[in-house]
Amino acid sequence: MFGKVLIANRGEIALRVHRACQEMGIRTVAVHSTADATAMHVRLADESVCIGPPAARDSYLNVAAILSAATITGADAVHPGYGFLSENARFAEMVEAHGLKFIGPSPDHIRMMGDKIAAKDAMRRLDVPLVPGSPGALDTLEEARAVAEQVKYPVLIKAAAGGGGRGMKVARSADELEEAWRVARGEAKAAFGDDSVYLEKYLDRPRHIELQVLADTHGNVVHFGERDCSLQRRHQKLVEEAGSPVLTAADREALGARVTAGLSKLGYRNAGTLEFLWQDGQFAFIEMNTRLQVEHPVTEMVCGVDLVKEQIRIAAGEPLGYGQKDIAFSGHAIECRITAEDPDTFAPSPGRVNTYHAPGGLGVRVDSALYSGYTVPPHYDSLVAKLVVHAPTRAQAIGRMRRALNEMVVAGIRTTLPLHQAVMDDSEFQSGDYTIHWLERFVAARQG
Repeated sequence: MFGKVLIANRGEIALRVHRACQEMGIRTVAVHSTADATAMHVRLADESVCIGPPAARDSYLNVAAILSAATITGADAVHPGYGFLSENARFAEMVEAHGLKFIGPSPDHIRMMGDKIAAKDAMRRLDVPLVPGSPGALDTLEEARAVAEQVKYPVLIKAAAGGGGRGMKVARSADELEEAWRVARGEAKAAFGDDSVYLEKYLDRPRHIELQVLADTHGNVVHFGERDCSLQRRHQKLVEEAGSPVLTAADREALGARVTAGLSKLGYRNAGTLEFLWQDGQFAFIEMNTRLQVEHPVTEMVCGVDLVKEQIRIAAGEPLGYGQKDIAFSGHAIECRITAEDPDTFAPSPGRVNTYHAPGGLGVRVDSALYSGYTVPPHYDSLVAKLVVHAPTRAQAIGRMRRALNEMVVAGIRTTLPLHQAVMDDSEFQSGDYTIHWLERFVAARQG
């Protein structure tokens, strides 16, 4: 087992990894920008190294500085968390080239799944269901027109190297295709330096469902069930559930068996999440994230497994030590992502937290690096806390979340707490009858 792990991230996920390491008897190294000098992960880590000024490109994306910090502190391994360099294949290669273990998938698999066209091609070979569309990148508008006529409108033009909703445009008719093609390619080039795009059938009322997997270096692959991440605004998730209100145990096992068999053939290792659209009882693969997900706590709550510890064990070469039949699913879990944003306009709201009070009680978990007196910097993602609850049933979990949201206090900045309270109070959400478009309509109605 490793003696020391460098955590190449910040905020609540850096603190989450630190806690797992501490419980395993592993020392931690926190890296931080000058803006994060007083951050909680820096204060609690065994060692810390400043790696640059506030801008992420000069600090948390500064590969040379991170590797230097790992070298001078004598770290054995690097955990990338999520975001920043977590899905950067070149960074994973450089970590391993410096004699360190990268706590994540192989660089080859990161690279493969980072290209959505390559990922779809791999899943096609592994018999994982796909959204109908082009088999690869489209070189011309005429090719796009031909595929669109085949799969029927509406269609979606998507960036091959995309993420976060950038480089995605819907064309509801042939008249709209040229504009969608032009805009998607322009956004893709600006955001990712690559204007490659492909085309998929646009599903008008899908749910966003993902499957959590772990794979060791001894050929063992298991899944930990699904998460329903359909409550999104502009392709950014706000609320997640495990399991999904619309799936049965048979649905879960059928999809899980197909995915684990495929990843075993692929030789995948460590944690991964396969994301699907689900509509009319059918799954369609959209992408795979080769890292820990923000919403991993809901899976941990229903399965009773520490996914971060498992990542570390796998990277150290240990076998999983259990099979699919040993994984039990208990109750229901919900996560609310609390962000430092105005709950009505979503304008960023960085600043000093005058008062912070985390809710507690049975079945309540808060993953956050906030504390009273902390100043939320303006330079990074606005996520400041993840409030997670677990209960025997979904209805009881909603009741517990309502109570926990009412207890939580973050004063001095605006947060999305009021929005989450409104969602939990809504009868349609309580019924489980929603799609990926529901939250945007809900927010628009609130704004009048």
